Amino acid sequence: MIRKATNLDIDAILEITKSCAAFMAEQHIFQWNEHYPNKNAFLIDLERDELFVIEENSDLIGCITISTFMDDIYKPVLWLTPNNKNIYIHRLAIHPKHQGMGYAQQLMAFAETYAADNGYKSVRLDTFSKNPRNMRFYECRGYKRLEPIYFPKQSEHPFYCYELPL
Repeated sequence: MIRKATNLDIDAILEITKSCAAFMAEQHIFQWNEHYPNKNAFLIDLERDELFVIEENSDLIGCITISTFMDDIYKPVLWLTPNNKNIYIHRLAIHPKHQGMGYAQQLMAFAETYAADNGYKSVRLDTFSKNPRNMRFYECRGYKRLEPIYFPKQSEHPFYCYELPL
């Protein structure tokens, strides 16, 4: 079940993202760290009413932010569609013990359906260049890889922007 997150979900979401960070680090993928994602980012998502969670048997196992807000870092990117009426995906996470079971696919399908049903022109996101699993995941869903952006507090390596025109 996918639903909007509440304040009561924040601790569980942080536990999921910390578990994901540790799991990625074991694979030498240093995408998330002590700076990101953080509680403040999720509280802002919650305040904007853009944070969703996925549950299985009443256990919270993942989250996604579906935002209409374009971060400044995205402004110079040469996107495939005009910069209005776009959805931005952030902080997609599935607890490692539930990965590979289709939950991330469900969250992305939910986000894409939401975007299409509400007249958005595209779904945009970024993912770490050193995370081939994530890049394959988005490319298999039809997302086009665009130019790199950099988050120095996270990594010296780039993150690639992706877009799915609707």
